[in-house]
Amino acid sequence: MNNKKLPRRILYAIASGILTGWIFHHYSADESTAVEIASYFNLGTDIFLRMIKMIIAPLVFATLVSGITSIGSSASLGRISLRAMIWFVTASIISLSLGIFLVNAFQPGVGMNLSIPPSAVTSVDTAGFNLKALVGHIFPRSIAEAMSNNEILQIVVFSIFFGFGLSHVKKENLNSISNILDELVKVMFKITDYVMLFTPFGVFCAIASVITTQGLGSLVDYGRLIGQFYIGLGILWVLIIGVGYYFLGRSVFKLGKLIREPVLLGFSTSSAESAYPKAILALEKFGASKKVTNFVLPLGYTFNLDGSMMYQAFAIVFIAQAYNIDLSFGQQFIILLTLMLTSKGVAGVARASVVVVAAALPMFHLPEAGLLLILAIDQFFDMGRTATNVLGNCVATAVIAKSEDERERVEATQPGASPDTPASLIVQPQQAT
Repeated sequence: MNNKKLPRRILYAIASGILTGWIFHHYSADESTAVEIASYFNLGTDIFLRMIKMIIAPLVFATLVSGITSIGSSASLGRISLRAMIWFVTASIISLSLGIFLVNAFQPGVGMNLSIPPSAVTSVDTAGFNLKALVGHIFPRSIAEAMSNNEILQIVVFSIFFGFGLSHVKKENLNSISNILDELVKVMFKITDYVMLFTPFGVFCAIASVITTQGLGSLVDYGRLIGQFYIGLGILWVLIIGVGYYFLGRSVFKLGKLIREPVLLGFSTSSAESAYPKAILALEKFGASKKVTNFVLPLGYTFNLDGSMMYQAFAIVFIAQAYNIDLSFGQQFIILLTLMLTSKGVAGVARASVVVVAAALPMFHLPEAGLLLILAIDQFFDMGRTATNVLGNCVATAVIAKSEDERERVEATQPGASPDTPASLIVQPQQAT
């Protein structure tokens, strides 16, 4: 498939999925029939996502270890890690604060005047979702188990240990192992190309399934809430791109053009994993250093979830408004800090943001039944927040790569610098389009 035609074919698939889903929803005899029809569409979506997931674990492992070994000195690794974590934490605070500010400004739940039910059952399992469990879950019992379950955070932890260990072996052995890893990355990218051939089919099935069961009415009924959330995402996009412009200059628009495909892929499939291989390739075309991209991007998938952060704050305050529960500024500030902690380490969990919201509601004595208000339309939220996560990670990686390259250029020009010191400029402003 021609990569330039893929975004257009994805858009065609979205439109076809909406039309097909509406037809089946409109002409289904009853709700159970629509659900049964949707199950066949779900099969196509599941197959596509399974193919995506089968390449994620080896790709994350190979790229992250390759990034660590290519960085070289522990000082460089520590510097890049520090810059990445500063960016991730700052972006999370801004995203959460923006979500809380906008939901208080828009007040989408005010006027619903819902009565708190004595009990309600949700479909989200939050058993064991606490700080102790999260910290324990970070470290894998077995790398084979972590890879089989696509536990991204556990794979990242193992890859970091493996990369540090590999960086201390003899140089001749290091080169041979590094070459094997580089070839593994190339093989995984080729497999990715094959999997991407099925992207329009997976997108079509995902959209058709949602519309078949829920119809277009869900978009109309919750149009105000969805619209306000997407306005918030739009503002967040402007902030992300604006910060990118500050560091990258006009080259940020070149980056935006290159990452259009992975962002659209994440939006249409609601899966950031599906966009990961294409994001790496887009950053490589942009000129970002492989060693930084292969290290920072996997970390971003775990710690830098800008869209998810904003959604969680937005959803919790919306539920409080719907039940006429007044949250003071202090309570909302505590919610912000709590979400900062509990949202980390849930990468790879299905509908992780919903799980975080479901776990946070009882912490603040909010009705758990409020989750039912957003579950029905969470697919539409998930599409937007996933695309935002992909955008935020790509911009963060490009900025950190450029800053690291500029530091290497300065060090290379200092007296006594080694002639082997890398000094290639990652982003050439005069080449920006």
